[in-house]
Amino acid sequence: MAHSSERNRGHSMTRPIYAAIDCGTNSTRILIGDGVERFHADMIITGLGQGVDETRALAAEAIERVRVALTTYRAVMDGYDLAGIRMTATSAARDATNSDDFFDMAESVVGVRPELISGHEEAELSFIGATAELDPADGPFLVFDIGGGSTEFAIGSSRMEGGISTDMGSVRFSEKYIETDPPLPEELLACLSVAETHLDDVVREVPMVLGARQLVGLAGTVATTAAVEIGLLEYDREAIHHFVLERAAIEDVYRTLVTEARDDRIHNPGLNPGRVDTIVGGMCILARIVRYFDAENVLVSESDILDGLILSQVT
Repeated sequence: MAHSSERNRGHSMTRPIYAAIDCGTNSTRILIGDGVERFHADMIITGLGQGVDETRALAAEAIERVRVALTTYRAVMDGYDLAGIRMTATSAARDATNSDDFFDMAESVVGVRPELISGHEEAELSFIGATAELDPADGPFLVFDIGGGSTEFAIGSSRMEGGISTDMGSVRFSEKYIETDPPLPEELLACLSVAETHLDDVVREVPMVLGARQLVGLAGTVATTAAVEIGLLEYDREAIHHFVLERAAIEDVYRTLVTEARDDRIHNPGLNPGRVDTIVGGMCILARIVRYFDAENVLVSESDILDGLILSQVT
């Protein structure tokens, strides 16, 4: 349920080193870096958003799973001389009525209190991280981040010129619309139809998204699609980062993952077992996005909100 990577800690002796933690709806992630190099990255499926869409509260067992992950991350951070730490909480915490219980726990473990950022802030940080290595001349870029509880859209070339957060996510859709195994056609249609409604909202609120030259996809669903297409047996950031997902490949992976029963789906190389129960909702969102914008391909980026959080501390 986790993947991690680490580089030599001695690479950056002159630049301050920072940490960023994102407590998302489906996963809790950390990045340690200096804005140029990444020294440690890890992701643990923690399911903080378990049932939030229905109960409007964070489950005690979900908070405990995040506590265990943060304890692991705190031990890693103790091995670095950090100049700063930013920790964010996003969709699940925005929706929950008991977020303070979670914030108190996180602060006691990490030493800083999570920032409850808005969807617009989340979109901007994701854009900053995703486009840092891209040539603005290739823009404007439409960056989309399919999370567990929300999907953010940001448009721009050298900076975000418009952004919006929508209430569609892999966990939210899977819990709300997918009840059978394998999913029924009408359940998939419900996901696709609701996603289209949200995309109509995106275009109405940020019409400049229609002028994007390149779609850039972030987060677990997009990375999983690339990993399944490549056939990766284990996570490989170098293979996934800036991989170009052709539309036909996205449709192929979509057809495979959404029509298989769970016991078959879990055996697909590239699919993290921790995502097997939520990938259907995520794939419906991804498929609808590429169809809606009639995109030829999606550029996969493994640089995202965490990189944005690091860069926000550097500058």
